[in-house]
Amino acid sequence: MNHQQQKVLYLTLLSLVWGSSFILMKKALIGVSPMQLGALRMIITALFLALIGFKRLHMIQKKQWRYIAYTAFLGTFLPGFLFAYAVQVIDSAIVAILNSFTPFNTLVFGALFFGFAFKKQQFIGILIGLAGTLILILEGAVLNPDQNYWFALLIIIASVGYAFNVNIVKKHLQDVDALAITTGNFILLLIPAIIVLVCTDFFTEFEGSQTGLEALGYIAILSIVGTGIAKTMFNKLVQISNPVFSSSVTYLIPIVAIFWGVFDNEKLSLIQVVAGFLILFGVYLVNKKK
Repeated sequence: MNHQQQKVLYLTLLSLVWGSSFILMKKALIGVSPMQLGALRMIITALFLALIGFKRLHMIQKKQWRYIAYTAFLGTFLPGFLFAYAVQVIDSAIVAILNSFTPFNTLVFGALFFGFAFKKQQFIGILIGLAGTLILILEGAVLNPDQNYWFALLIIIASVGYAFNVNIVKKHLQDVDALAITTGNFILLLIPAIIVLVCTDFFTEFEGSQTGLEALGYIAILSIVGTGIAKTMFNKLVQISNPVFSSSVTYLIPIVAIFWGVFDNEKLSLIQVVAGFLILFGVYLVNKKK
């Protein structure tokens, strides 16, 4: 399989996995708080990756550990809690759509701070995708006037973290094994996540009811598949492509998330469907070769 085929495969798999993660978060929040969700997700992922990736850590040089720490905080720790709070207030499909700001931020911050160049065609594609995203947001606000869209700011902040994460991986961790990067991220986050979980009184307040156990099941799927395996694939995608292409996965995620949202009785209009196709066209322009 050549690099182009690998890129398409990773992009497709990540879209399916991460597009499904928002509905899983929504279901998990029925039994746990946002802080508990974020912390448990990191702890379970860290334990899973320690089993399969601990032997890869020697591939990370001493000078590279600071970049591992930066990506751990910006690409995992901060977004993990911000998304949990946003999903609790806003429809999961809308949260996924808001995450589409990531490619725009990746391009802008990549050019400003990392010296990455971009093509005019990519910029146009980003703007078209962004326009589709804004239409989806505005239409979502009309369909769900009772939801507090100020929480959308949390997703915008998280998308900035993701943008820095993907640019750091491309510039400073290009030659490091993808599984080693992901394992290193979560090994560093294990202790902070445990501290956060203890501070939420999870161990004294959690009830082993059916709702609580189902929440843990959703979190386990989120952690192992949606975080551990998916982030490893994403790091590999960054290495074999470029930051803008890699972050364009966030334009495809909403398509999957909207499907799950409709399945879970979230509202969807024809305008949102049209906006979804607009987003796909933006992705096409971002990735189209001259």
